[in-house]
Amino acid sequence: MNQDKLNAVTGKSDQGELIKYEVRKYLRYWVWFVIGVVIALSIAFLYLRYTNNIYNTSAKIQILNKNKGIELPSSAFIFNRSTINLENEIEVIKSLRISERVVRNLDLTMAFYEEGNVRTSEIDRFPFSLTKTIPNDSIISNASFKIAITDKGFEVYRGASEKSIVFPNYSTYSVSHSLPFEMEANSLNAIKENKGKTYIFRLIPVSSAAKAIKGGLGISLLGKSSELLQLSYSGQSKSKSERILNEVMSVFNLDGIVDRQEVSKRTIAFIDERFELLAGELDSIEGKKQDYKQNNNFFTVESDAALGMSQRTASENEVFAIESQILLSNMLVESLNIKNNDYELLPANIGISSANTNELIGTYNALIFERDNYLTSGGENNPMVQTLNEQLKELARNINVSLSSYKAQLQASKNQLETRNTKFSSQVSAIPAKEKIMRSIERQQAIKETLYLFLLQKREEAAINLAITEPSIKVVEYAISSGAPISPNPKNIYLMAFVAGLLVPFGGIYASILLDTKVKGKKDVKLRVDHIPILAELPKIKGTDQVFIDPTARNIQAEAFRILSSNVNYILPAGKESKGKVIYVTSTIKGEGKTYVAMNLSLALSSLNKKVLLIGADLRNPQIHHYTQPESDKNQPGLSNYLHDVSFNWRDALIKGFLMHTTHDILLAGAIPPNPAHLLTNGRFESLLNAAKEDYDYIIVDTAPTILVTDTLLISEFADATLYLVRAEVTEKNLLDFSKELNDSGRLKNMAYIINGVGASKSYGYSYNYGYNYGYGND
Repeated sequence: MNQDKLNAVTGKSDQGELIKYEVRKYLRYWVWFVIGVVIALSIAFLYLRYTNNIYNTSAKIQILNKNKGIELPSSAFIFNRSTINLENEIEVIKSLRISERVVRNLDLTMAFYEEGNVRTSEIDRFPFSLTKTIPNDSIISNASFKIAITDKGFEVYRGASEKSIVFPNYSTYSVSHSLPFEMEANSLNAIKENKGKTYIFRLIPVSSAAKAIKGGLGISLLGKSSELLQLSYSGQSKSKSERILNEVMSVFNLDGIVDRQEVSKRTIAFIDERFELLAGELDSIEGKKQDYKQNNNFFTVESDAALGMSQRTASENEVFAIESQILLSNMLVESLNIKNNDYELLPANIGISSANTNELIGTYNALIFERDNYLTSGGENNPMVQTLNEQLKELARNINVSLSSYKAQLQASKNQLETRNTKFSSQVSAIPAKEKIMRSIERQQAIKETLYLFLLQKREEAAINLAITEPSIKVVEYAISSGAPISPNPKNIYLMAFVAGLLVPFGGIYASILLDTKVKGKKDVKLRVDHIPILAELPKIKGTDQVFIDPTARNIQAEAFRILSSNVNYILPAGKESKGKVIYVTSTIKGEGKTYVAMNLSLALSSLNKKVLLIGADLRNPQIHHYTQPESDKNQPGLSNYLHDVSFNWRDALIKGFLMHTTHDILLAGAIPPNPAHLLTNGRFESLLNAAKEDYDYIIVDTAPTILVTDTLLISEFADATLYLVRAEVTEKNLLDFSKELNDSGRLKNMAYIINGVGASKSYGYSYNYGYNYGYGND
């Protein structure tokens, strides 16, 4: 149904009026809203009374860059781009490993509670000394101990046991027991102040305590571009929450420091191991180099090359000198052989290095001078000349022998020098190959030395980083707790309770309205059937006074039916005024008030000095006899007797049900027949109506409901108007389609709706059964 049609039906012309209409619809149930609010606020009060206060503790930290202190800044640092992955850091802080260290450091396997009359609250410490005597790892399950401070001393209850262990003098050290802790009063004043109180001590496994911290720890970013993190933790004890949060920051900071120190330590250890290997490799390379030089008589490439070249040059010079001596010796021999018989002077000091030969040549030349002197003075035959000639011949032979010996000596020296020169040449030519091998050895040595120096530098860097390890975080704000509890928040709780107190009744009412398929009033009928007129809305009359006996009554009921009687005249067809009008009153199901309406409509018309006949045509379930004054007999002769017995005069069965209504007659239904449909269609009912029209102004016929029986439909053609009853809170909305179909098909003539029982209930929750049972019992 569109909004325009809804406005047309409800008479609302704007949205404001529609809203008012909806508001008024719910305001009728204001009592339920008040009850809901009262109950909700009461529940909120009890919740606040019995719920422990939860306080929020927060801290702020800045995650520092983990770059090493001696390294040069990177481009990301220069351009102010953070290299920190805050999401990863958050996961590390919230890791179970960090939480477990916090538990162990703060010994959070112990929890302390104070038991009150209403609620049990967690506290940071007991007002007396308690020392745990078992290690944390031996706590494998939760254990609870109740400690009561009494005049006798400490009374300890293990778990849910009702048997206590009493420790006099407020100390457990002097009593043998199996408790996992020891207790002792710090001072008698503290005991006196807390006497009569009960405390609860709980032991919690490390894993459970760590999971509790991990679950309660909250971490958030302080802005998208910020490197600050806000840590939060909620708990009943402010001091405990602050200690936990501060310890979380300390453990995380130490964890980062240890990680970086561990890197430095491992770096130093690795370098030390490499040092040993490199030292051995360098020693091996240097030994190999030494052996190679020794085995190959090799010092350096430059020195060996220079030495080889100098030796080669010197050797070649010596060969050249020997060859020169050999050449000079050959020349001297040739000269000696040519001039052997001429006794001429031999060349002296021509460069021959043989002293013996030079001495012989000198002697030879001296004898030549002496011979020449004797030859000049004595001639060829001079005996002295002859003697000198023999001496010269002998001396020439000696010179030849000396030169031959000298040449042989020179040749031997030459051969030795040539052999040595060949060796020097091979040594010089072998220098490139030796240089290549030497270069390879030196290259390996240089690589190892460079790596050795590099590792030495890195070792020094790691040692410096180990000594000057920076913190992982900067604490911007240490843990601080809120002054007011974050939970429960009284304002929010009461506000939510107030809203819930309104919403729950509203939801229930809305659901009941949404699920309720009953007609409530004129609007519901108009929304479904908009072309059939509605003559009146009749109010629900409480109590037993349902029929206005006094024709002059001015109550609500009387006025409503007078209005109905006036409206009926507008739908009656125009005709002869002397003829009475036949008006049927019917409904869809039983219980919609058709008999009630038919009775009161007839009385309303009678109160206007109209002659009215009320006929009970509901032969299956007659009800008119209940309304007469006094109540008539159900089986009193009436319509059924007339329809069945042709000799029966219907006027003889008329009764005066109301003495004050002199113009009002009633024809009861009579005994319940076995075949009412047959009786109504035998023609006598039409004869009855025609006869009654002559005597009465209005004939009101109380007919049977239409949905299960056809009695009314069989006689509908005799009606001038049909008043169709719809009862608020009883009639289903879908039944309106049935009545609409009866009107549209013409099976009911001149039909109009009457809505009965409007305002009968202020709640949309009642359920009615619309079955209309007809039977043939004895009643």
